[in-house]
Amino acid sequence: MKHTILLTGGAGFIGSHLTRLFVTKYPDYRIVNLDKLTYAGNLENLRDIEHAPNYQFVKGDIVDLPFLRTLFAEHQFTAVLHCAAESHVDRSITDPLAFVTTNVIGTTALLQAAKEAWKDDMNGKIFYHISTDEVYGSLGETGFFTEETAYDPRSPYSASKASSDHLVRAFHHTYKLPVKLSNCSNNYGPYHFPEKLIPLCINNILTNKPLPIYGKGENVRDWLYVEDHVRAIDVIFHTGKIGETYNIGGHNEWKNIDLVKELCRQVDQKLGRDKGTSEKLITYVTDRAGHDMRYAIDATKLKNELGWTPSLQFEEGISKTIDWYLANGEWLNHVTSGDYREYYEKMYRG
Repeated sequence: MKHTILLTGGAGFIGSHLTRLFVTKYPDYRIVNLDKLTYAGNLENLRDIEHAPNYQFVKGDIVDLPFLRTLFAEHQFTAVLHCAAESHVDRSITDPLAFVTTNVIGTTALLQAAKEAWKDDMNGKIFYHISTDEVYGSLGETGFFTEETAYDPRSPYSASKASSDHLVRAFHHTYKLPVKLSNCSNNYGPYHFPEKLIPLCINNILTNKPLPIYGKGENVRDWLYVEDHVRAIDVIFHTGKIGETYNIGGHNEWKNIDLVKELCRQVDQKLGRDKGTSEKLITYVTDRAGHDMRYAIDATKLKNELGWTPSLQFEEGISKTIDWYLANGEWLNHVTSGDYREYYEKMYRG
């Protein structure tokens, strides 16, 4: 079936990779990228596809229900890929209301718009909600998050995402809205805004700035290359069951301190620096409030039912990621200086 897809947050990190995949892989699909273009939304992420005949960008806010109703009426969407979210834990601690507004109110508005537009014919429609493993809380030294793990969010960010997950399922059970959900482990890769650990450390290594590590750096995360994530979304979108949730994990658990040391080692090697040069930049800072100790995803359901497995191990993926940042200094400079915002004005206001 040919789809007309509303893809929210398509100028962000994961969203831009997902937009590129669907625009290039499915030329018969029409992709409408709706993004508010907050600090993390960057149209420079999509320069290579911005003139594709099956792609359109729309600037707007998912909390604006009248606007969403008009958009649905205009484009007659057959599917929604919902990526738009406030996603940085540190920001959620300082401004929780922004996260509730976007992640809870925005998701509900989007669900309502889809429900109203599809009320007479839900056949073939898909509302795909993209979420996080952080809704499950924190693990000890053993065990994994499965699709049956009880929710136990510990930060305003994860609580807002847990709320949005519950609302998606509620619209499925109450209104029969055809939904799919996925909860993913930490992503990394090209075009990642340098507030998150990996791009922050790469940027700071390149500029000889301190590498801030929370606590002792012993918190553990499961890392997944972003292109593997969007490939999993593609599989779930097309072959996953309506009403089901799928966990997406990288099978790559790393302590934060070990990860940063690996970044230092690879960057030093690639730049021809003496071994250990960048490790001297590591600086331990006061731990984040409510910092979850360990996340780890069990993606067995996704593998067994839909045949997906990650294609890259971390060392290879991080090497590709570092190479991208080294080759795209202009992008990194634009993002860190704020100049990337001028691209929207040039492209869509001129």
